[in-house]
Amino acid sequence: MTTLTRHRYIVQSDQILGGEPIVEGTRTPVRAIVELWRMGLTPEDIPNRLPHLTLAQVFDALSYYSDHQQEINGYSERNDIPENLLDPLVRGV
Repeated sequence: MTTLTRHRYIVQSDQILGGEPIVEGTRTPVRAIVELWRMGLTPEDIPNRLPHLTLAQVFDALSYYSDHQQEINGYSERNDIPENLLDPLVRGV
């Protein structure tokens, strides 16, 4: 079942990523957009990395994050790969 949020482009579906907030019509979680933003990408640059997203979707995802920081931070922490499990070729990238 897909659940609408108060944000235009953000939905939640039990069938996609266990209900984690995603951009509607994609499997892109809000946390992926937030993580790119935290890495220093501007919102305007994020669609260059995720070309299936519009700038409006990116801004809405960041707005959702602003309203739900604890929730999204929790998803990020649960999906973080411990440093000792990373391939040496990608450590520090």
